[in-house]
Amino acid sequence: MPATEAEAGPAPAVVDAAPTPDTSAWPAGFLWGVSTSAYQIEGGARDDGRGPGIWDTYVRQRGRIANGDTGDVACDHYHRHREDIALMRELGVGAYRFSVAWPRVLPRGRGATNAAGLDFYDRLIDDLLAAGIEPWLCLYHWDLPQALQDLGGWEARDSAGWFADYAALVARRYGDRVKHIATFNEPGVFTLFGFVLDWQAPGIRDRAAYLRAMHHVNLAHGAAVDVLRDLVPGARIGAIHNRQPCVPLGDQDADRAAARMLDACWNRAFPDVQIDAAYPAELAAAIEPYQQAGDLARICRPLDWFGLNHYSPIYARADATAPLGFAWCDAPATVPRTAIGWGIDPESFRDTLLDVHRRYRLPIYVTENGTGDILPVDARGEVADHDRIAFLRGYVAAMGEALAGGADVRGYFVWSLLDNFEWGAGYSQRFGLVHVDYATQRRIPKASARWYAGLIRGSAR
Repeated sequence: MPATEAEAGPAPAVVDAAPTPDTSAWPAGFLWGVSTSAYQIEGGARDDGRGPGIWDTYVRQRGRIANGDTGDVACDHYHRHREDIALMRELGVGAYRFSVAWPRVLPRGRGATNAAGLDFYDRLIDDLLAAGIEPWLCLYHWDLPQALQDLGGWEARDSAGWFADYAALVARRYGDRVKHIATFNEPGVFTLFGFVLDWQAPGIRDRAAYLRAMHHVNLAHGAAVDVLRDLVPGARIGAIHNRQPCVPLGDQDADRAAARMLDACWNRAFPDVQIDAAYPAELAAAIEPYQQAGDLARICRPLDWFGLNHYSPIYARADATAPLGFAWCDAPATVPRTAIGWGIDPESFRDTLLDVHRRYRLPIYVTENGTGDILPVDARGEVADHDRIAFLRGYVAAMGEALAGGADVRGYFVWSLLDNFEWGAGYSQRFGLVHVDYATQRRIPKASARWYAGLIRGSAR
């Protein structure tokens, strides 16, 4: 019978020998990193003055999260960040993309700051720099303070000002050491899932609420860019967008129209207006009632890079009863899939990189790519995640093809460093290069960690 996680022997070193992938495609200075987010790993939900966020509220609603899981403890990164930085150093990554928890530094979203929360990110940033790892800071990875949600949240136009004030606090505190800053992670995801599909916090199903939130998040982005430019000399500012090809599940005109609407909401509603000052045609008329004169100019501010998160194509069919006219569908049975049912299609990754390059004309950093599974620790105390290695190898090769095709890709961050709280799936899915035993908080680097370390070593030659 396999050993339990707590009984397993010493963790294998991350730098164990692994086949060195072909790295001939990578330009000099290509940046390899890992990504996480605050709510998914930090824990310490009630520690040292942190206020509640919308996910703290949402996870306590019956039936929302698999197994009733919460992010109260998660990976306990709040208390174990030095251990996690040591893992990153063994991997050899050049950068770490993390998010600041807005409720940790501003417990009520505005007003009085929380010194202990601010101090935590000082320690994290300083320890990263001491380890030779560049901090990439994301202002918002979905954890709006609950006090601001109570005032209307992203549906309130005032939210743009709340976010700008928060951005100013972060800029003044950390801008002397952090130069790569993202405003938002995946606004197309948290607005669609949170305000109209009712799959994530704050758990709303209302088309008008969705459109208001979309526009106000865009306004918040523009306001934050201006603040960061003013307060952080030499700042390199971007936003992070999840882009997936949207495929009609049927062959009817209505299904194709449904896929175009999903594409507009998921892929284009935020970068199109942030970079080119225009909402997609499918949404422009619907957004107009929530706009004021000059809004598009307030949103469209100069950016330095495009953050791309990509996993697989997504599928839609027409549904006249749905708020936006489409139904979200599972991948067809004919599509190769991961252990958690997501499609595997490296060619779509290559094509997405080329499309983003042509459309937005900005340097691209792949800020998330990876795959989930449910693998346990084996009898030897290891995690032999060979499917993850195959997935990463295929997608990294596709990125090399995009580079060869002219895409200006400057870096790649694996999602994720650690197994963590995966939103509605709770702890039932594992995306990490490092296995986390949630009962003991023991970290065990997986076979994929050794593979990624080999990739990074090989690219430095």
